[in-house]
Amino acid sequence: MAALDRQATRDRRLGQSNEALVLEAFETLFNRRDFGTAERCFSPTYIQHTGAGGVERLFDLVRTLPATFQYEPRLIVAEGDFVMLHGRYSGYGLPDDSWIAVDILRVEAGILAVHWDVFQVEATLQTTKSGLPMFGDGFPNLAAPA
Repeated sequence: MAALDRQATRDRRLGQSNEALVLEAFETLFNRRDFGTAERCFSPTYIQHTGAGGVERLFDLVRTLPATFQYEPRLIVAEGDFVMLHGRYSGYGLPDDSWIAVDILRVEAGILAVHWDVFQVEATLQTTKSGLPMFGDGFPNLAAPA
């Protein structure tokens, strides 16, 4: 029983460490645009399953985003080497300006190695079917659709 408790404690610490890494990587890359620091969070062989290319392509994409772009995390869950992060990407400067995503990452040797994601345009007060926001306690500040 003691061995199981020690393993559970190690797993919990690993999950907490991986959660902190993912939050720091996203904050550093998307919100602070500190590419030098962010580079240390990503594997040179980083795999982005939603598109061709690796970490260079991701960084190039972020460089093209307007200064208004930001990432806001909401919920994070970790189990072993996997971390799932539920968040909002906004400030693209497009009509559907807020996107809700679940980012799934695999951490290897203390850096982000593999990434999958699922995106959805965030419902506004005018477009929601349930009357409830998709993220947090409120709706994004978007104009009603024409």
